[in-house]
Amino acid sequence: MPILVEPALPAGHLRDRPQPRLAVDDELTLRPWQAGDAEAVRNAFACPDIQRWHVRRMDTAAEALDWIGGWATRWRADRDASWAVVGPDDRVLGQAGLRGVDLVEAAADVSYWVLPSARGRAVAVRATRAVVRWSFAELGLARLGLWHSTANLGSCRVAERAGFALEGTSRSAVRHADGRHDMHLHAVVSAAS
Repeated sequence: MPILVEPALPAGHLRDRPQPRLAVDDELTLRPWQAGDAEAVRNAFACPDIQRWHVRRMDTAAEALDWIGGWATRWRADRDASWAVVGPDDRVLGQAGLRGVDLVEAAADVSYWVLPSARGRAVAVRATRAVVRWSFAELGLARLGLWHSTANLGSCRVAERAGFALEGTSRSAVRHADGRHDMHLHAVVSAAS
């Protein structure tokens, strides 16, 4: 059955370019994950807040290394992108990235988390804004979504401060350890769209 519209972006759109380092501001940088980040990843997923909203924990260094290595695989598959959010000392403060990249629609969802020691400094907001800038200006995406549990008020504030408009609520959409959660959908669209 023929498709009546061409894909907005060609296959290989991520795969055919190296994953860049992205300057966030004079303090923060987004860089590809490295094997040396495994302990920071384990610490992140030992945090009860990160476990609650990301529904995952990591019990071993090998699991953290698999998580890190999986990002390069998903980049090459044009599916996902994730960066370590680092400070001037190159220590991991959090994660920001794209999930479910859809080259046909030129769309993706944004995700983030921040280590407890880096909270209260707008790290997630600043990193998310950098992902948005790069996604629209360099990658050519037209729309970015951001999903979070309606119970996650901190994530809602990040979405709003990063410029994502609330579009609605998807009822009983995602399972968490404590049961099904309603999810807010926020989105931002490129000015070129």
